[in-house]
Amino acid sequence: MSDVNQPVAHPPVTDWVHDFDHTDPQWTEDPFPIWDELRAVGPVVHTKRFLGCYLPTTYEAVREIANDTEHFSSRRIIVRDVRPEITSRNAAPPITSDPPEHKPAKQLLLPPFTPDAMMKLEPRVRAICNELIDGFIADGKVDAAARYSNYIPVRAIAHMLGIPESDSDLFINWIHMILELGIKDESKLLQAVQEMTAYFGDHIEARKNNPTDDLISYLMNARDKNGNPLEDTHVLGSLRLLLIAGIDTTWSAIGSSLWHLAKTPADRERLIAEPGLIPTAVEELLRAYSPVTMAREVVKETTISGCPVKAGNMVLLSFPAANRDPKMFPDADKVVIDRRENRHAAFGLGIHRCVGSNLARMEMQVALEEWLKRIPDFRLDPAGTVTWSQGTVRGPRQLPFLLGKAM
Repeated sequence: MSDVNQPVAHPPVTDWVHDFDHTDPQWTEDPFPIWDELRAVGPVVHTKRFLGCYLPTTYEAVREIANDTEHFSSRRIIVRDVRPEITSRNAAPPITSDPPEHKPAKQLLLPPFTPDAMMKLEPRVRAICNELIDGFIADGKVDAAARYSNYIPVRAIAHMLGIPESDSDLFINWIHMILELGIKDESKLLQAVQEMTAYFGDHIEARKNNPTDDLISYLMNARDKNGNPLEDTHVLGSLRLLLIAGIDTTWSAIGSSLWHLAKTPADRERLIAEPGLIPTAVEELLRAYSPVTMAREVVKETTISGCPVKAGNMVLLSFPAANRDPKMFPDADKVVIDRRENRHAAFGLGIHRCVGSNLARMEMQVALEEWLKRIPDFRLDPAGTVTWSQGTVRGPRQLPFLLGKAM
């Protein structure tokens, strides 16, 4: 008897225009020519995979969908092979919330992520970066994903949440299970969610008797629009969101940035000579290598950029593809580290724009600054292989470097 929870094997794609699959190895390895091919056909394409899914290929089509909460729901934000019934309205507020619940849930999360709050956190992030570099700089080579970019946001968000930074490997494994394995294997997704819920449930219980000065206690002390404490399910959902959204996205962006600088010596040397250019370069690296593709569910039939979309389908809302649209960005396929006008969509568009954008920008800038100060000379290791994550968030999972003149 077949088990609905068994992972589904996907046949390879032979026709990207009518049968795209964002989990296909070709897409994972190099999605950029695929997006160009699809964009040349039209602003929206469709696949029967994933129980029916649309992909907007232009910045304008992505923007239209992101701003249309009437026809497109955020109750499901990952395109997967199955669509089980939604049983919890507090799955991961505010990212899984629609109006009117979305706004109050999002406003609760804004204060801990202001620019001022990030300035206070920055010294800890610099220390984390240097602690990590200390661990491998003498070796002459490193997997920069496994030893550096992965751990910066993991340890920073653990610090903010008031949970042990030493639990980092646990968090990394949950994210892999949810964002990669869980697309095709329901049991892995459920296992990770259950383990996270139990882990955070213990921390919530501990703080009921011994309040702390961290993000968990902040959420426990928060009040909803009626002045009532948040339900534990809401707190748990937001904690799961902060852990997942605050980690994989940023480690992918840091890893992609280092990958670009390893293979583009001119850009690397310019940033070493002009460190004041790093914030501008970070915006361009975010545009060029945007890590995050979200999803929406079509709940009412409508048209997008003149293309009909039918209810019951999902939408793969590719902010990375939008950021490579030549109608929006001159030389869209080139990385121009001093690009001045850069209205990229790496942090999303519309009401669900990323709460943690200030945190991600700070972590990226600090990660590049500290790396370039101490390791100005590095390159891809020809004996190794760069591998990329599959699915919702794209970034390097293996990033083998040879380190040159280490300081």
